[in-house]
Amino acid sequence: MAKIRVCMYENVDEVVFKSSIYPKRLPAILKGIAIGHCKQKWNKEYLKKVIGKNEVKVHVCKTPQMDFIRKNFIYKTLTFDDFIERASSEKHHEYFLSEIPDYGNWKITTYEKYHPPQPNIVEAEDEKYYLRSLGEDPRKDVSNFHQLFPTLSNDLKEPKLFDSESFFSSVLRIGSPGVQLWTHYDVMDNILIQVNGRKRVVLFSPKDALNLYLVGDKSEVIDIDNPDYTKYPLFKNATWHECLLEPGDVLFIPALWFHNVTSLDFGVAVNVFWRHLDPSAYDHKDVYGNKDPLAATRAIQIADRAIKTLHELPDDYRDFYARRIIGKIQSKACSQF
Repeated sequence: MAKIRVCMYENVDEVVFKSSIYPKRLPAILKGIAIGHCKQKWNKEYLKKVIGKNEVKVHVCKTPQMDFIRKNFIYKTLTFDDFIERASSEKHHEYFLSEIPDYGNWKITTYEKYHPPQPNIVEAEDEKYYLRSLGEDPRKDVSNFHQLFPTLSNDLKEPKLFDSESFFSSVLRIGSPGVQLWTHYDVMDNILIQVNGRKRVVLFSPKDALNLYLVGDKSEVIDIDNPDYTKYPLFKNATWHECLLEPGDVLFIPALWFHNVTSLDFGVAVNVFWRHLDPSAYDHKDVYGNKDPLAATRAIQIADRAIKTLHELPDDYRDFYARRIIGKIQSKACSQF
């Protein structure tokens, strides 16, 4: 499996970004960009004090690796200060998740009737927490950091790397140490502003789509460092683009680039998304910015209907015409296969 370090650029402004970095359509770490006073101010005590008892909806998981396909987490509504205290702590005295008690093959005796053994319970005192800020009405509103967290707004200076009319959303992200988010792609260009804490980010090119075992916009390969190659043999062919984000770094993630993000420390970041296609290309009901462009959605629906139609044929005919269709797509629609 090939591994490539993500390129770094120092003291990038809007002109340099648009002329020299953006056209390459490759991930890039931008260092030395002024992001305001947030880097110095956003420690856990400041965040707890400034946001206080406002409620947020967070992911809670027993394991560091969160799996959106199999939903190995639950959602909890917490006050912001409680969430920050939990997310910044390695162990918790109060937690939400634990395993079902297991008494093994215990059989009641006269003595044990009054002195039962302790059940084998795997406590979740190290459960993990992750916040992805939502709009006021999550079903209708996109996340806008400056509107949702006005008391933090002046601390953050977002880099001006795109036209303001292209802005889509800005998302506050806070996670426990060790939290690893599932590999997925976004349909819009975005920057990840790492305010504090460190993150490891592994990215995969859109051309690796067939090596990632996709379910929608997400990869089935959850543990990318210890993958099951008997189940996911093509994952060996994927090329990693890897980087370590330090506080103050800004990572440019082009649309359709897959990314897997691990918080090495308690970390705070803000993700900013913008439309780089014509606005008519996107689903106007998409509040998360993760629905495929309308034309892509139609194409996938047509493909599903084609597959269903092919199953009306005998096996050998189905195989023959499926290969013809694949060949036509390769020759007419793929730039490189």
